[in-house]
Amino acid sequence: MSTENQNQTEVAVAEEQEAPLLLNHHHHSSILIDHQNEEEDTIIPFPDKHMDAHAKVIPNQRLASLDVFRGLTVALMILVDDVGGAFPSLNHSPWFGVTLADFVMPFFLFGVGVSIGLVFKKVSSKPNATKKVIIRTIKLFILGLLLQGGYFHGRGNLTYGVDLSKIRWLGVLQRISIGYCLASLSEIWLLNNNVLVDSPVAFARKYCIQWMFSLLLCLVYLCLLYGLYVPNWKFEQSNLVWSSRGSIIQDVHCEVRGSLGPPCNAVGYIDRLILGEHHMYQRPVYQRTKACSVNSPDYGPLPPNSPGWCLAPFDPEGILSSLMAAITCFIGLHFGHILVLLQDHKQRVFLWSTFSFSLLLMGYILEILGIPLSKALYTLSYMFITAGASGLVLTAIYYIVDIENFRKPTVLLQWMGMNALIVYALAACDIFPSLIQGFYWRSPENNLVNATEALLQTVFHSEKWGTMAFVIVEILFWCLFAGFLHKKGIYIKM
Repeated sequence: MSTENQNQTEVAVAEEQEAPLLLNHHHHSSILIDHQNEEEDTIIPFPDKHMDAHAKVIPNQRLASLDVFRGLTVALMILVDDVGGAFPSLNHSPWFGVTLADFVMPFFLFGVGVSIGLVFKKVSSKPNATKKVIIRTIKLFILGLLLQGGYFHGRGNLTYGVDLSKIRWLGVLQRISIGYCLASLSEIWLLNNNVLVDSPVAFARKYCIQWMFSLLLCLVYLCLLYGLYVPNWKFEQSNLVWSSRGSIIQDVHCEVRGSLGPPCNAVGYIDRLILGEHHMYQRPVYQRTKACSVNSPDYGPLPPNSPGWCLAPFDPEGILSSLMAAITCFIGLHFGHILVLLQDHKQRVFLWSTFSFSLLLMGYILEILGIPLSKALYTLSYMFITAGASGLVLTAIYYIVDIENFRKPTVLLQWMGMNALIVYALAACDIFPSLIQGFYWRSPENNLVNATEALLQTVFHSEKWGTMAFVIVEILFWCLFAGFLHKKGIYIKM
């Protein structure tokens, strides 16, 4: 972690504005890493003679709506992670389809993109900016590896440590680092900075190379997803019935191209080929499909005659799917461009809404044409639908918070958004609950976390609704904790 020096030279200050994305957004940071500068978030748009006085953005005024959007995303992640077991309908879709939980990752990526458009609005030194992007990408990737690679075992398991031969290489923060890196480097190197944007044509000329690059990523993903031949494969499965036999080798028959089902898709094939099955997520969502669980859409025992691939590993943040996930960052980046280049609130809201509804329509059309919605594969239709929803949510928050100045009801989420990284690490990655559970009475089950949840379940006379109340209390706690850090001027920086 590093602290910026307010007395740096003008060049150094300009370079520091590439701060990434997650925590506190004291320059425009996005969703999951934070880098705080001493200056407040500022939008410096191009002059517009048609702009009215009400629409002007006051210098050094924070873009509160982006903080609120970030805080909402973190709160939503805590909600679906901790309530998904009690309410499977809120959990991730077992394979095809979209649930509330499936919007969390795109919201993160979209917010990252918006922030990139703001922090890189002016770059004085491209090599220095590139160096800082790469360093921050590495930091975020390593942090994700520590939090999600298996070292911390989560709530209810007081042990820690990971076998390096089975460490999980990819995860949420790692995917965000990939999207951040690609979008940031394109913003640094692929713009036509000689173009003054004073018309839609000039706007297209300025960003056309960047759009072509994002289109290339889409084409690479689609070609591999539908064109790559997936051969038969096998995996090692622990033998839970005859433990003396150790494990068994399970065969999976494929020999297909273009399959989007759980066992034979190109996303899993590339991960198995490059990462290895032991370095992938070992409890994938398709274990909740009807073919693999009698309690579908929840986890449960295997049904009779269930296919062998039900217990195979699959990484929901895989290599190939991360290419398409990066496009969500590029779409958010495009929204950030609109925010920077236009001063009029009505124009911003109109363009954001238009693009958002267009994305939703494109996603719906693609689904009708046969490209299903799948978060695990990050399909093209899923990317359009979730990016469109992200744009609409940000537009609504922008109108409420930054235009109508209706901020008091959203201040808790704003606090959480300003310290999103530490809340994510402590809450969503179960660091804090595990710490609290380390203090117990006579047995590890008798701890404050479990006792509080059990009390609320008793009060509500329902295990499910008691768990929901517990998670809401948990979210309020983290909002107030983030507010305390904000009042003390404490920010976690990368």
